[in-house]
This record gives sequence, C-alpha cells and structure tokens, in this order.
Amino acid sequence: MQQIKSYIEQNKQRMLDELFELLRFPSVSADPKYKSDVLKTADYVAQKLRDAGADNVEVCETAGYPVVYGEKIINPAKPTVLVYGHYDVQPADPLELWETPPFEPTIRDNRIYARGACDDKGQFYMHVKAFELMMQTGTLACNIKFMIEGEEEVGSDNLGPFVQVNKDRLKADVILISDTAMISMKHPSLETGLRGLSYLEVEVTGPNRDLHSGVYGGAVANPATILAKMIASLHDDNNHITIPGFYNDVAELSEAERMALNNAPYSEEEYKADLGINELWGEKGYSTFERTGTRPTLEVNGIWGGYIGEGAKTVLPSKAHAKISMRLVPNQISATITKFFTDHFLRIAPPYVKVKVTPHHGGEPVVTPTDSVAYRAAQKAIAESFGKEPIPTRGGGSIPIVALFEAELGIKTVLMGFGLDSDNLHSPNEKYDVYNYYKGIETIPLFYKYFDELSA
Repeated sequence: MQQIKSYIEQNKQRMLDELFELLRFPSVSADPKYKSDVLKTADYVAQKLRDAGADNVEVCETAGYPVVYGEKIINPAKPTVLVYGHYDVQPADPLELWETPPFEPTIRDNRIYARGACDDKGQFYMHVKAFELMMQTGTLACNIKFMIEGEEEVGSDNLGPFVQVNKDRLKADVILISDTAMISMKHPSLETGLRGLSYLEVEVTGPNRDLHSGVYGGAVANPATILAKMIASLHDDNNHITIPGFYNDVAELSEAERMALNNAPYSEEEYKADLGINELWGEKGYSTFERTGTRPTLEVNGIWGGYIGEGAKTVLPSKAHAKISMRLVPNQISATITKFFTDHFLRIAPPYVKVKVTPHHGGEPVVTPTDSVAYRAAQKAIAESFGKEPIPTRGGGSIPIVALFEAELGIKTVLMGFGLDSDNLHSPNEKYDVYNYYKGIETIPLFYKYFDELSA
C-alpha cells in the first residue's frame, strides 16, 4: 500500500492535469455538432493508454463513434480483467445554471466541477492512471484490457455489434466498471445490481397550426393540456404506475433482502436538505433505498410545447412533446415495457388529438453475483483502502452494456464506482471530489492484487 500511496503523491498534480485536459473536450455524443470533439477525445484516450504502457492500442471504428481498445497481457496463465468505461458525456444544458463553464474544469472546495467529471471521465481515467501506476512500480498482477466507448450516453447502439465481432479479443475473466456510486467515503459500498431502461419520446398533435388562444381557446383541445393530463394519469394516488402489465414480471425482494438493504446508513433529513426539498415522493410502502434501487419508475425527463421564449405570446400550440424514461428492475424486459407503454399511451389518447410514441434506446436490468472471486477481490481492496468493509447496495442507474456483456461474452461484472449520488450527474455543476479520484487510483491496484491471489 505504501508503494501505491508514494507513487500517487509523487505524480498527483500530473494525474490531475491530465484529467482536466480530458474534461476540456466537449464529447457530447447526443449532439452532432460535437462530432469532431468526440473523435478528438477518443484519440486522446488512446494516446494516454499508450503512454501508460498498453499494447495494441486502437481507435476502433463503428457505425457511430469509435471504441478505444488497449491491452497488456503479462502472462496468458494469469486472470484477465476487462475494464469498461465511456468517454462521451451528457449535454451540458441548461448552460446558464452552471457556476463555471462545463468544459473548463474548476476546483472548488476540493471538488472538480465539469461535465463528465464523475460520469464517466473521472472514473474511467482512474483505471488508466492505476494501470500506469502498476506498470511503473512493476506490480501489475493480472492481464488487463480496456474498452472505452463513445456512445454510452445515447444507448450504446453500436457497442453490441462491436462486441459480437470481437469476442476473442475481449475474452476475460471479469469486467470491471467504475461508473457507479458509493454511499459515502465514510461508508464505502459496492453496487450489486443496476436497473434497466426504456427511453422514449411522445408527441401529441391537435390543430394543424398554432392558434390564437383567444380566438380558438375553449373550442379546440390544447395538446399541452392533454399531454399533461395523460402523463399525470400514469401514476395513481399511491404513486404506483398505472400501465397495464407494467409490474407483471417485477422481482420482489424478500423481507430479509429488504431489511439488509435498509440497514445501510441513511438520514432522510440530510437527503432532503441536500436536494432542497421539504418532503420525499415515491411509491407508497417502500423506502428511499428500495424506490431508487429495486423498484421500477417512470419519469418525465423533458416536456415542451407552444411558446417558451421571453415575454408573452398567447398561443394555443399545435403540438406538445415529452421525453420519458422508465427504470426497470430484474425480470422486466425493456422491449416489453416499451410496448406496454406505447399501447397504453395510444389507448388513453382522447379523440381530439393524435399521439405518436417514438422509442429511443433501452437496456436490461442486471444483478451481479456477490459470491464470486472478483466480488470478494473488490471487497478486500476496498476494505484495505478505506479501513472498513464495503456495504452491498443496489444502483438506481442503468449501464445497458452490462447485460450485453453477460449475454455475448458470458462474463460477470464488478461495479466498483467511487462517485457519489450527490455529484450532479446529468445536471448542471456536475462534480467529482479530488479525494475520490485519488482514492480510486489507490484502490484499483489492490483489486488486481487480490483478484490474482484469490484466482490462484
């Protein structure tokens, strides 16, 4: 451990400077205007893998943005770890809510503020620096492969075909991902599952053009009003989702599992204070941990229609739109849920509007084994680095590729993230603690050490 700490201390400013350089690339995969920046980011990641000591580094073309691959095979008889991450980021909008520009990383109160600081540039780059550390100190205990993609934030549509045609190159014993969160640095944790996702867009159309709200209001249905009513009907008074069949396949936790989950440290008052809210909202009969990790949800991610500029314009809009995501839990299938939603939303549409549902992307929920050699290696690594055993938790987010890895490669995943739920992922002022960044670089080499030892 002292060797690890010494190397980090001697190189900590350079490690931070390199991360800042990575964060300055506006690698927004959802917006075509950033295409050249996304491609430059891939090239930067590839070069840093080479600098760290990786062999066979390649920026692999796909039908979309490229996958960056690199490897170091020290001994074919040793276990192999496949590191997955993504170099693309969410759009930074709304820009006016950022305290500092999203692609000009800034440190405030020992926290790095930038788009991608935690999700996922700061977290995947820990692995690159941990690899460098192991190479420079002669302590790399396992073979390592890197697969860093550029389309995670838009559904990883082209990663599946890449995996299918590169099965031999991607052979490994475990996949290691740091794109998740811990409860806190005082209460380290390991996520043992992720929710799936169904993401879609709805459009409600009324008249064939925007209308004067005085001349036509009261005689013609307003699509914005109708859309609001339709969306409101998707939850009942207990905040239970009303789509027929939605809960058919939901895997319920046993009382023992619920008890274990809810034993994790949690302060409702601190939770509310951090978010600036007076009361929590959610499905009746379930705790916060259950609602955010083990229960399915339906959320409106964006809603618009009519005039939304400065000042007033009295208009009855022709169209109204919303983007909706549903987080799914084990046994639910994204395609099935998408169909249930589509059928239901079309069914409840009143005759005075037309409704269109457009699916975007999705992914399947996963549960990772807690009795595997790799999971125990992660436990031991965190226990040594933090001085206490990690708490098993369920993650509320989605990494669709995890289920694909298992289906295509037959490999299980360890979710060893160092972010925090309060890091403003997908929001303005995304952040990542400098301490967490270095703590990840410190802990990751210990995983390799124990994975090698426990695999022997």
